[in-house]
Amino acid sequence: MASNQSEIHVALASNNGYVVLMAALIKSIAFNHHTDENIVFYLLSDQISKSNKDKINSSMAQSPEIILNWIEAENVFPKNIKFPADHSAFPKTAYLRLFAPALVNKGVKKLIYFDVDMIVKSDISQLWDIDLKGHTMAAVLDVGKTVGCVWGGIPNYKELGLPADAKYFNSGLMIIDCEQWVDQNIPEKVFKAMEDNIEHVNYADQYGLNVVFAQDWLEIDPLWNWFANNYHPNPKCIHFLDIKPFYKSYNSDPEFRKEFFKYLDMTPWKGMPLKSDLYRILHKAIIKLKKKLF
Repeated sequence: MASNQSEIHVALASNNGYVVLMAALIKSIAFNHHTDENIVFYLLSDQISKSNKDKINSSMAQSPEIILNWIEAENVFPKNIKFPADHSAFPKTAYLRLFAPALVNKGVKKLIYFDVDMIVKSDISQLWDIDLKGHTMAAVLDVGKTVGCVWGGIPNYKELGLPADAKYFNSGLMIIDCEQWVDQNIPEKVFKAMEDNIEHVNYADQYGLNVVFAQDWLEIDPLWNWFANNYHPNPKCIHFLDIKPFYKSYNSDPEFRKEFFKYLDMTPWKGMPLKSDLYRILHKAIIKLKKKLF
């Protein structure tokens, strides 16, 4: 399918454990979209079950302007790919976003990527219309703001020749120039940056992305990636960075949790009970164990 000017292209990636987040995010984007464009989703699936895909499909059945393209992880990752052996609890699902710009329909020049632990409250067309001004990607400052942040940032920024006050972005939201991203072979560069500095890698590919794009990315309005632990009356997009809102132990702003369930309750997951913290801890432990084994 060739692209046209009346389409907005969006990539999301999830595994089966976070599929409810994906469902709520898609519904929030559709609900708050009021301009004429169709929204074309590339849903990168890391073993999402057929029944859960069917639930998401059914939640959008009455929205002809929403186009859902499911793409399986095994068709995204290059054959014989070697994932960096960092020690985080981030699953390989996180790396799917690196390859999303190569998967879009022919002729698509731009792509918006969202982490699935987000809710969009403004019209996505406002985000789509942002001019990248020649940059390969645009994003929002992370909580730590600079590469020199002692608890975030890039721990070895000095060795990489970066000034401490160089800006550091959160990779949960990115507007991407697909052609530049592919031409520059960004996934390979990110993996190399991680492998070369593996003892300093803190937030998986967010580390690699910030090394690759150091001092060469477009900063956009922080309301487009507003962190849920910090209340704001009118964020454009809420990011549940910490414990996700469907867990009993959720500890970010309670108003933002209500926003999440407002949209989830528009899907077949309406009325879903909160999950225990044991489920969350086991989920992370399994990811870490898989990384050690493979």
